[in-house]
Amino acid sequence: MPQFVKGAIPSPNIWNTPRVYELENRAVDPEGEVEAALAAVRPLDGATVLDIGCGTGYHLPGLSATAARVIGVEPHHDLAELARRRCRALPNVEVRVAAAQDLPLPDASADVAVARWAYFFGPGCEPGLAELSRVLRRGGTAFVVDVDAARGDFGRWFRRSVPAYSPQAVADFWARQGWQSRPLDLRMVFERRAD
Repeated sequence: MPQFVKGAIPSPNIWNTPRVYELENRAVDPEGEVEAALAAVRPLDGATVLDIGCGTGYHLPGLSATAARVIGVEPHHDLAELARRRCRALPNVEVRVAAAQDLPLPDASADVAVARWAYFFGPGCEPGLAELSRVLRRGGTAFVVDVDAARGDFGRWFRRSVPAYSPQAVADFWARQGWQSRPLDLRMVFERRAD
């Protein structure tokens, strides 16, 4: 069996070093600004929530605290298995192996979709956007949480590591799609210097 499903776009950071990515997830946004921003737009109370590119399932338990049902979708088989293990005691969470452009959900079956640093990087993600349109219920809400490579130290580091990435092209793409943007200034705080 291949390591990931056909059509998946490799995510080298988590696919190659899931333990490092786990440390990063623990360090990012200790104040919970992302969750507060999402809840201000669409609270998750009683919702069916889809986490696209859920990786090891780091955010699934938090989503499941108020959502009625949470479905994590991850194209990498080993990461999906780690997410299943992480959430095995949570009866309202399930994890499925699939790519963002081929979501294993019926039409109009999710109230909220969230993608954090996964797949929706601007131009080229149109097949995933079509799938979002298909699986979201009328009045549903989709969130894409991503690095703003035009701002801050992290944005500067990101631009250096991915020189072909154009923050302006990405911003223009989302504007053409009719999406709204809300910039957040997040901190990373590691528990130990070694981390």
